[in-house]
Amino acid sequence: MPTAIIADDERLMRDQLRMRLSQVWPELEIIGEAKNGDEAIALVAELKPDLTFLDIRMPGKTGMDAARAIGADSNIVFVTAYDQYAVEAFERGAVDYVLKPPEPERLQITVDRLKARLDKPKAAVNDSVTAMLSQLAEKMAAPKPTYLQWIQASIGQDLRMIPVEEILFFRSDEKYTCVQTEKFEALIRKPVRDLAEELDPALFWQIHRATLVNVNAIEGVTRDIRGRHLVLIKGKPDKLEVSRSFLHLFKQM
Repeated sequence: MPTAIIADDERLMRDQLRMRLSQVWPELEIIGEAKNGDEAIALVAELKPDLTFLDIRMPGKTGMDAARAIGADSNIVFVTAYDQYAVEAFERGAVDYVLKPPEPERLQITVDRLKARLDKPKAAVNDSVTAMLSQLAEKMAAPKPTYLQWIQASIGQDLRMIPVEEILFFRSDEKYTCVQTEKFEALIRKPVRDLAEELDPALFWQIHRATLVNVNAIEGVTRDIRGRHLVLIKGKPDKLEVSRSFLHLFKQM
């Protein structure tokens, strides 16, 4: 029976990867978990797993640091949220990868490749992959873009500064954009297309050319009798229509 350890500083991500792996590879035994690179190195030395799933970005020793230390003692599988760049790097090297969040279809491809690799000698991270990972580390260390933290909106004759995390959704009409919070509604003149470029895309999803929604405010998605997809908002009666071009956002939910 093949064995593995999972190293990720986020417990929920470790739990999710463990669950997904049990679905697509029930024979794989997860024999240990680590919260950082140092713990991962120690676990590999102690437990000698066939596979080591390493989050690239961890406190202390990163996944890349741990991979170099582990060398050929275990088959390395990097876990990363950096899709396009990571795929290009890992496809060429002696390591494999899992994208965050681990989707069953993509994870099954990785598992099939890993099963084939287990029949071969364990491969250390080679120089070409090390160079690519160093470039990835530089990209990850680059300054993050600055997103809007506050919205200045009108409520009657008053102006109010609203923290963006308190906003449930933005919805435009021809002249104004409605800013909806849990307690009140306000108006701004900035169109949704401009807000979409200035807000954190991990927090606000554009689901329609006239609508942005806070992902934390989404209760669920339903269909009406016309077949339209509608987003339900927590604690509110509003139902926000999802354009067909934005339906892909909800496949991960």
